[in-house]
Amino acid sequence: MPHARTIRTRHGRRAPRDSSHAEARAPQAETGARWVWLAAWPVTAVFVLSNAATPLYVLWQRDICFSKGTLTVVFAFYIVGLLGSLLVSGVLSDRLGRRPVLLPALALALVACGVFATADTVAALIVARLLTGIAVGAVVSAGMAAVTDVAGPQRRRLAALLASSAMVFGAGLGPFLAGLLSETLPAPTVTVFAVEAVLLVTAALVVLRMPVPRPSGPASRTWIRVPGVPRESAMRLVLGIAVFAPGITATSFVLSLGPSLLAGLLGTGNRIVAGGMAFLMFVAATGVQFAVQGLRRRVILVAGAVSTTAAMAALVVAVHGASVSALAAAAVLAGAGQGMGQLGGLSLLNAAVPPRRLAEANAAFNIGGYVPAGLLPVTAGYLSDAVGLTTGATLFAAALAALAVTGGLVVVTARRHLDP
Repeated sequence: MPHARTIRTRHGRRAPRDSSHAEARAPQAETGARWVWLAAWPVTAVFVLSNAATPLYVLWQRDICFSKGTLTVVFAFYIVGLLGSLLVSGVLSDRLGRRPVLLPALALALVACGVFATADTVAALIVARLLTGIAVGAVVSAGMAAVTDVAGPQRRRLAALLASSAMVFGAGLGPFLAGLLSETLPAPTVTVFAVEAVLLVTAALVVLRMPVPRPSGPASRTWIRVPGVPRESAMRLVLGIAVFAPGITATSFVLSLGPSLLAGLLGTGNRIVAGGMAFLMFVAATGVQFAVQGLRRRVILVAGAVSTTAAMAALVVAVHGASVSALAAAAVLAGAGQGMGQLGGLSLLNAAVPPRRLAEANAAFNIGGYVPAGLLPVTAGYLSDAVGLTTGATLFAAALAALAVTGGLVVVTARRHLDP
């Protein structure tokens, strides 16, 4: 016979309670742990789409004929869609719930797959990238918050790790799969995006079954506004962005102009090589987060700033010395810089921001990172068209290294906001 204990009823009387209820919670905890991992899958699936086109741009450039500057503009429209989405998706998710935001986002991602698969103009590529950006904006706010919701308060640090890792792993898996499929199977663009459509459908099934709680707390007074965080968490947001922004800008540059650099250094447009380099970069971004998860947040952020700075030094060596190994090192270091900046920033927010504002906080964090990630690579692309890829890449690397060093110094001087 299980041991009985009493609980207080709503009228103040005590009633017996069987301890078997506590035992029943154990399987629920195991189920919850499984769902933390499953909840990260929609984030991965959409981020596979975010970079799946990367190895294919050499095909579109050959068939449509456009410059490196135009290529970075196509990339920038992804940022435009993402930023526009972040202005509304975080608030909508906190107000309506995660599922009503994630399902339309996955539907838009499926439409983007169709546009990519049939694109034969720059305008079509821009539309596809714009739709992709909108879907990604919804996922980085609502999807990453859903991982934290499912994890519960006792697993918040794990939730930050899984949400962040799902993002960068998907971002790396996309170009690797695209490069492999497009080199080995017929109809490369159609094949790549047909496979991605299947991944998105499985993600939608996960969202439909995911045990996310209903929204709690008072509704926001406005539906569209610049995302922010509670005043007491503002410095945490600034510290995260100070390291995350240079890191994701570095990886954005490698994604947009990395294939052009490889073509110049290797004399090849092999899509497996281009996709493999992007995959290597994001494997580093994923692996480093698991490696450093037990460190203090301050150490993680400073290490991220150092890694991004080193990546820019390696990029300069690569373009001036025509060194493929230096370019690979730049990609790995850039991925590590983004990964640590992302993990450190999300951990800071997850530890302090209440659930009713968490999606909005994620949106604010990503806006801070993606604005420079959209502007600086576009500037570098047009600069490379005007003065040459070597000079353009060198100037970009110098500017970004300065931003990374500044971010690291900001973190070092703000210890009291970086609790363990």
